Amino acid sequence: MPIFTANPLSSELIAHISGITYQENPHISLEELCALCINYNDFEGRTCIGEMICAAEVADDLLFVFKGLFEAGYRIEKIQLADVYGGDDDLIMADNCTSCFNYRCVAGTDTLSMHALGRAVDINPLYNPYIVGDKIMPPAGAAYADRTRDFPHKIDESDLCYRLFKRRGWKWGGHWTAEKDYQHFYKPLRAL
Repeated sequence: MPIFTANPLSSELIAHISGITYQENPHISLEELCALCINYNDFEGRTCIGEMICAAEVADDLLFVFKGLFEAGYRIEKIQLADVYGGDDDLIMADNCTSCFNYRCVAGTDTLSMHALGRAVDINPLYNPYIVGDKIMPPAGAAYADRTRDFPHKIDESDLCYRLFKRRGWKWGGHWTAEKDYQHFYKPLRAL
């Protein structure tokens, strides 16, 4: 039986993330977060169980998206908590890990990331890099920066991942103009 659940953070999980991807802050409380347990198909086609933390407000959206991806046989290399990497976004991307919550700023800025609010997910980041100017993150993603090329795991507007997120009102970093973040889906706060 496929697993797609959302639950409040357990005391063990709170202890695990505290001081790593979660710090006391005025923007989001532990009570506003929830833990997802989701099935996904890895690159070898095996059924795996992934863990993700998100804002409770978007949990239904994410369960809808990941259930749709799983049922369609969509491949994701791995889904793990950002804490596995000490919250280091460079390491997360380099390992092609799909993740959500990580209380941090946007790379190279002092602007709070939507990941810090549990409202952004990066999907197969190695194949869908973040490009700003001449910088490509992760660096190994340079091989996939040319989006006119066809290759496995590429997210574009025809991709199922894009279509499922769009159906739930999420935005895509691939539409940005000054920079491109092809891995990045986010749901802005209603006030934005």
